[in-house]
Amino acid sequence: MSADNQPGPVIEFHDVAYRFSGGQELLNGLSLAVCRGETLVLLGRSGSGKTTTLKLINALVSPTSGEVRVEGRTTTEWDPIRLRRGIGYVIQDAGLFPHFTVERNIALVPTIEHWPPERIRARVAELLQLVGLDPELEKRYPRELSGGQRQRVGVARGLAADPPILLMDEPFGALDPITRAELQREFLALQQRLQKTVVFVTHDLREALLLGTRIALMEAGKLVVVLPPNDFLRSSDPLVKRYLDAFGAVSNGHRT
Repeated sequence: MSADNQPGPVIEFHDVAYRFSGGQELLNGLSLAVCRGETLVLLGRSGSGKTTTLKLINALVSPTSGEVRVEGRTTTEWDPIRLRRGIGYVIQDAGLFPHFTVERNIALVPTIEHWPPERIRARVAELLQLVGLDPELEKRYPRELSGGQRQRVGVARGLAADPPILLMDEPFGALDPITRAELQREFLALQQRLQKTVVFVTHDLREALLLGTRIALMEAGKLVVVLPPNDFLRSSDPLVKRYLDAFGAVSNGHRT
């Protein structure tokens, strides 16, 4: 997958709907563009369609109608394996393989891509440093790590093949508040350095305001608003106001 700086959006949704085979509708009329280098946060309650939207990007599911484009090509035109290997995917509680060491977990995609062993070792060492982990942890198994360490390994694995796009589904949701705040700050610093195109799912307004360059609020499978954080805080949309009230946010034009 190309990671060049061609103009135009990296990810596009054009009037996308998604329904289960039984007819239940999870998304309806979703039109959205994600710009290169931005962190677009999908915010919404459970069942609002956030995770389904992520799965449409890497073709884990296909739209019932409409189309999803990645780097200018519809997801149905991509070879799904090639598409997914060009997109990092980080989920809650990391989703690490328990029988793999930290090193093997991080090296998974480069190994599948037949990188030379010395290049893989160098990349693992680079990523451990990048996400703030001690190199001595590479021989440990996930069960021997703390929750925060596992999540850092998950981020490292998502970045291993240097994908231009990173999908993050509630990546810090299972962590205690202090560890979660630490990882949020580290993610911000990492993103400023790497400038990946990130789609980040959360139901936490404070996390959305902190991490997002834009916030896409979803409700019942539909897009409500897409706004930068400060504009989100000033929005007059009734649902936005309900979120602000629920989280005790103050519409003062600043991130919480």
